[in-house]
Amino acid sequence: MKSVALMVVALAIVASTPSLTFAQNFTASAQASDGASPLQANEKIAVGFYTAALNDKNPDAAMKFISPDFRQHSALAEDGYAGLRKFLEWVRAEQPNLHADITRVFTDGDYVILDVRMIRHPGDRGLAIAEIYRVQDGKLAEHWDRIQEIPEKSKNANGLF
Repeated sequence: MKSVALMVVALAIVASTPSLTFAQNFTASAQASDGASPLQANEKIAVGFYTAALNDKNPDAAMKFISPDFRQHSALAEDGYAGLRKFLEWVRAEQPNLHADITRVFTDGDYVILDVRMIRHPGDRGLAIAEIYRVQDGKLAEHWDRIQEIPEKSKNANGLF
């Protein structure tokens, strides 16, 4: 429960801190080839991977976004490129109705955080997930996550999303 609370605090800080803005992380000389800023390029990489991996359930397309030296911190998947590939194959085979809606994206330098609502099957209340990626050389190099069941009742009326 403490890790969920810490992640919520971290997301709130990232979302509300003016120092983590586009202007501080962008220089004209560091633009991606398509004209996107480095932050926008990192966001496209993380969102592209997540969409291919979990909504399209296309491991081949998803793995194009992954560094060969990928480092996994999630307890749900084995470490490394091969471990992630194995996990994505499992998702495709065992979770055919899984769908993830990315509700927010936060970027700060080489880090991208996706705030996600995941539905595993029809009728599922779902999961609230924070996916944290580190981008290096145009590929996802590292991953952490925080996962919480969406409760039936909340102690406040604000909702998780």
